Amino acid sequence: MLRNQPSRKVLRSLCAEVGPEDGLDPHHAARSGPRRRLDRKARQLCGQVAEALEYVLADQADAVLRSLHIVSVEPAPDASRLLVTVGSLLPEEPDPARVLEHLDRAAPRLRCEVAAAITRRRAPTLVYRFAVPALLPEDAPGEFV
Repeated sequence: MLRNQPSRKVLRSLCAEVGPEDGLDPHHAARSGPRRRLDRKARQLCGQVAEALEYVLADQADAVLRSLHIVSVEPAPDASRLLVTVGSLLPEEPDPARVLEHLDRAAPRLRCEVAAAITRRRAPTLVYRFAVPALLPEDAPGEFV
């Protein structure tokens, strides 16, 4: 028996029935599960990618890409693949399928610019989605009471 584990006799005196987790350090049990909290480096990378993409999109020749801004960048599922959420700066909303088509066409160029802006051995894969804003009560048609 290991020194750090209490004996079964001691465990039985402390509880009604012995379970598989009894006698284990809870700190070790918490580490064994998946890490849901983003670490500092992943958050830092997301910020760098968002900033780089803002500059790159503003400098594009394509008018659709120039009209976009970065809403968020988050790991999906880790820092090797990033989910980039973009929104429109125009008052009228463009067609999301058209925006994603333009982003797919420009994806290699955008990834190359991101790779030049960040300090990583490998550039992360970028996956894009278009955020359609929700209608607020003052923007929605009809009257609200």
